[in-house]
Amino acid sequence: MIEARGLTKRYGGTTAVDSLSFDVQPGKITGFLGPNGAGKTTTMRLILGLDQPSDGTVTVNGKPFAQLAYPMREVGALLDARAVHGGRSAYNHLLCLAQTNNLPKRRVGEVLELVGLKEVAKKRSKGFSLGMGQRLGIAGALLGDPAILMFDEPVNGLDPEGILWIRNLMKALAAEGRTVFVSSHLMSEMENTADHLIVIGRGKLIADCTVVEFIDRNSRQAVRVRTPQADALAKVIAMAGGTTRDDGDGLMMVSGLAAERVGDLAFENAVRLHELAPAQASLEQAFMELTASSVEFRAGVPDDQDQQVFTGSGI
Repeated sequence: MIEARGLTKRYGGTTAVDSLSFDVQPGKITGFLGPNGAGKTTTMRLILGLDQPSDGTVTVNGKPFAQLAYPMREVGALLDARAVHGGRSAYNHLLCLAQTNNLPKRRVGEVLELVGLKEVAKKRSKGFSLGMGQRLGIAGALLGDPAILMFDEPVNGLDPEGILWIRNLMKALAAEGRTVFVSSHLMSEMENTADHLIVIGRGKLIADCTVVEFIDRNSRQAVRVRTPQADALAKVIAMAGGTTRDDGDGLMMVSGLAAERVGDLAFENAVRLHELAPAQASLEQAFMELTASSVEFRAGVPDDQDQQVFTGSGI
């Protein structure tokens, strides 16, 4: 279990992590989300003792990371898969980690097979693809068979098969009662993987709840409707205080009214419906709505004059 209480990290006049308090519970996958610059990587470094907090505390199984007797047996982490000596083979890289942490040599072969690198175990890691490097980093995290696992962007560089593999691996680890803490920018992957979410923005905690609760709380109610009488229904909905968006071919999205209310209005006004269903918001939509004010870097949409630069007509 990971426990943070008032965790704060300042770099000069910049506060990267601002009074964060949260728990990462065993037996579930906890997704750690936030825009770029929100403080996610800094928080993970504080948990692992790679940085020292300016204020507050963070413990792993009740102790600061530096006080753990056998760190790799308790916590496995992947923060930067590129942090590997390129001249070493995958096997020798893991063997060095095992020897310096008093782990049995047999674990090297076991984790190489688990992550699918057995066939390239003797090859130098500098020749590995990005996806292979990620697998090697995950192997290092698993080496001590720890009860707590932390992954920062674990699917980076993986192909679809690899993404499915790491998703199933994390679910299996959580099912064994382990604590799994994973940071990612891939909202669709977090929606398919995480049980619980911790969301931060500009270093502050802005959500700590299940995925379902997060979507329900931070997305607008919408109803999907298909009708051959779209104009008539739009007028009725507007009079009832709702809003509509015409998606063409008789399909519209209704906001501000429940599906039952839309159905009643259609019945009362003799509007024929071919489809009526609540529109389930995605995690990405809910995340964008909640964190809109916490985004540090924004890209502008080019206007017509700017477009000339991209098309070459302005050169």
